[in-house]
This record gives sequence, structure tokens and C-alpha cells, in this order.
Amino acid sequence: MAQMLTRGARLGRQSARLCLRSFSALPRVYTREEVSKFEDVTFSMPAPAVAKLTLNNPKARNALSTHMMRVLQTRLESIANDSSIRAVILNANGPAFCAGHDLKEMRRLREEGLEGYQNVFGQCSVLMQTIVRLPQPVIAQVEGMATAAGCQMVASCDMAVACEERALFATPGVNIGLFCSTPMVAISRNLPRKHVMEMLLTGNPVSPQKAESLGLVNRVVASGNVSNETLELASLVAEKSRVAVRTGKEAFYKQLELPLEDAYTYCSEIMAMNMMENDAQEGVSAFLEKRKPKWDH
Repeated sequence: MAQMLTRGARLGRQSARLCLRSFSALPRVYTREEVSKFEDVTFSMPAPAVAKLTLNNPKARNALSTHMMRVLQTRLESIANDSSIRAVILNANGPAFCAGHDLKEMRRLREEGLEGYQNVFGQCSVLMQTIVRLPQPVIAQVEGMATAAGCQMVASCDMAVACEERALFATPGVNIGLFCSTPMVAISRNLPRKHVMEMLLTGNPVSPQKAESLGLVNRVVASGNVSNETLELASLVAEKSRVAVRTGKEAFYKQLELPLEDAYTYCSEIMAMNMMENDAQEGVSAFLEKRKPKWDH
């Protein structure tokens, strides 16, 4: 079991080094002081231990420009290091959740050639992996169109709540001659293959009801209730032991990449280690004594 954990850690480090080599020319993230001056992604605390990041460039349909991605990356990294935050909501202002990459910027990048495009898609890939690897669960609150990299972002979040009247999901890159290859990575890890291929090959939008049935979103809620429903879900997660949630989220994504026997070996060791935590001991005692647990973390 220890060998399995060591091998998993080694593979993780190798993947991180590969990622850094592949995207070595990516722009640095902003400092906290720099990002505080920008309104592209706002930060708030709508409830105890729950952070909300709001994409706030509705005129551009919250497109993921390099600047927007840098701001969001900085915000997420700051949250990752904040032990007082136990859950994160990702939402957006305006009629669109996120329209994907900024096509005006993409056209300008033609002057930089292949490297310019590699850096943009590499930057976006790092951002999506940051969402997946964030210690806190991230819940997408979708009240508009989520297309291309915007749909990718929803798929990268741990959970999602969608507005039944206004949310739509699509990977329409094929319509402009650009196959949604990087969005495909996240979406294909959430939806059945043939449904993913239909989205990718036709570019047709998927309704929130269909998205729920396929597993892209958890809940479909009437307009006016989406914010409350999402906050209720985030607050429920925030009540749990931070160490248990952090451990469980990391283990969930790692075991998906392992063969069945290796996954059981890895998760058995993780669960045993989790049981040694004070919070697990407190949780068991609280259950047996019929009282509410008091978490250390």
C-alpha cells in the first residue's frame, strides 16, 4: 500500500513537471495586491466558510481572455491557501456564464504564431486543473450560456447548479473550424462518450435538463432560486470536516485514473490514514453519542 502511495505521488510530481515544461512560457499569475485592483473576477463571502468568485465582464460575455484567466488563477490560488474557506461558488454576471476563449484576442495572437496559441490553451489547461486540484470543492452556478472553454469550466467544477430557463451548454468550436479539443478533456470525463461526440461534432447546445440527465450538472433550478440553491449546497459542504473533504476530493480524482485493483489499494490506505485524523475520531464518537461533531479542522 505504501508503494502504491509512493508511486502515485511520483506520478503526480512527474505530471506537474511535464505540465511546467509544456507551458513554460505562460504569464505569471498576479500578486494579491495586483488582483485586488481588478474587477474582472470579484470575491465575496456570502456565508461562513463559503467563498464566491464572480466572473464580471458581461460585455465580453465573460470570455476567458489571458487577463481574465490570470485573475481567476490568482483568486483560486489564494483560496487554496485559506483554511477558513471550505467551499467555493463560481458564478457570473450578465446573460452568459462564460463564452469560452476571447476570439478577438485569438485573432490578434495569429501574429505570434503557434507559440502564442500554445500558451493560451496551456494557460487555460492549468486553470482547469487548478479547479480540480483545489482543496475546497468548487460549485458552478450557471445562469446563462456556457460555451467551449466555459462549458469546460463547468465540467471541471466538482458540482454544478443550472438555471432551467437560461442555462445552455455547448462546444460550438467545430462551427468556426476549431474543434473543442481542450474542452473535450473535461467534458469527456463527465458525460458518456457518444453524447460528448454529438456535442463536439454538431456544436448544438444542450439544455439544462439534458445536461442534468447526462451528469454535467447536479441540479436544475427555476430562475430566482439558483443563487439560494447553490449557496445551500455550498453551505452544506462547508459544514463537513475540512480534512475529510480535502482528503476525499483529492482521492476521488486520483482513483479515477487507476486500474480497479490499484484504486482499491490506494483508497484503502487513504481511508485508513483518514481514520487516524482527530476529526474522524470525533465524528465517530459524536455519531455514537448522538451529538453534533466539533471538528478540529
